[in-house]
Amino acid sequence: MKTIVHKADSRGFANHGWLKSYHTFSFASYQNKECMNFGALRVLNDDIVQSKMGFGTHPHQNMEIISIPLKGALSHKDSMENKRSIEVGEVQVMSAGTGLTHSEFNDSKTEDVNFLQLWIIPEQMGVEPNYEQRKFHAEHQRNKLQTIVAPKDKLDGDALPINQQAYIYRADLESGRSISLQVKNNNNGLYIFVVDGKVEVNGNVLLSRDAIGVWEKERIDVSGKEDSKIIIIEVPMN
Repeated sequence: MKTIVHKADSRGFANHGWLKSYHTFSFASYQNKECMNFGALRVLNDDIVQSKMGFGTHPHQNMEIISIPLKGALSHKDSMENKRSIEVGEVQVMSAGTGLTHSEFNDSKTEDVNFLQLWIIPEQMGVEPNYEQRKFHAEHQRNKLQTIVAPKDKLDGDALPINQQAYIYRADLESGRSISLQVKNNNNGLYIFVVDGKVEVNGNVLLSRDAIGVWEKERIDVSGKEDSKIIIIEVPMN
């Protein structure tokens, strides 16, 4: 078994005034050769967008992009003629493939938006771009895993499709409760990100915004030391 722990205060940080962004992995001006990715997971940004501000229209290509709002709502618009709001409880996926452009704005006049943005390296380049979003109900992740993203050829329930043999799960753990995680493939690793609370993973105590990556291990246990919200990203390691 191999592990790597990323504490919240070790993340890169960029303050653009309208945007405050914490980078788990190297991104933009934050470059750390020791923290480039976790397998196919290339980016995990924790973004706070000021009211009435946002990301103007910009391009992406050959990347699986997942957005998970934690507070507030984002207005989305893209070159595939999608124009929607994404809110807490919903998840958005974009397979950029051959190329697309999009914008994301906080339309609130008073409240900041906080969302996680994940980039996963695709298993196939040059696919047709795709956009989907879906609401996931909190009761389905209470003390158990809810699959929110899965490979497009192995969809599980209401999971959103991406172009990679990767999965994303959410779980809300009550204090004293535990869940077991088992990889779908021995080549996969598990990256556990604590959104809120306090958990223990294989003897490592993690607080809010801490994370741990585990690989070369088929199964691990996560225990809630207090009421906690976690996101688990399972990705190929090579």
